[in-house]
Amino acid sequence: MIQDDCIFCKLANGVFPTNKLYEDDDFTVILDASPANKGHALILPKQHYANLFEIDDEVSSKVLPLAKKVATALKEELGCDGINVVQNNGPSAGQTVFHFHVHVIPRYDSDEFEIGWPQGEPDAAEQEELAKKLAARF
Repeated sequence: MIQDDCIFCKLANGVFPTNKLYEDDDFTVILDASPANKGHALILPKQHYANLFEIDDEVSSKVLPLAKKVATALKEELGCDGINVVQNNGPSAGQTVFHFHVHVIPRYDSDEFEIGWPQGEPDAAEQEELAKKLAARF
């Protein structure tokens, strides 16, 4: 399904011009219009899925191999020192466009931005209990 009011559906399906890097039956990969670094790419499914919780398993199984191809091409072309692969779900996680997408961001040792969070110190017993509860869901 493609949503008429979704900008990423339109970008992925060629309604608007993009700097396209790759396309297949399921995805379009474009350069981000507001990049964190030169080469910042977006992997966009052609069908609309709001987030990770909605994406079809068959389609989602193709995302990481595609991210690897994009990252490899960026590293070879740009000589970057590293790559971030980022996927946000929900406003509290930083999602601003509600069409599943993956950022592939070239990184350099000289970057002036960070993607990270403070390291916590969990309670061991609480962690053990949570692990048991979560493991039961699989």
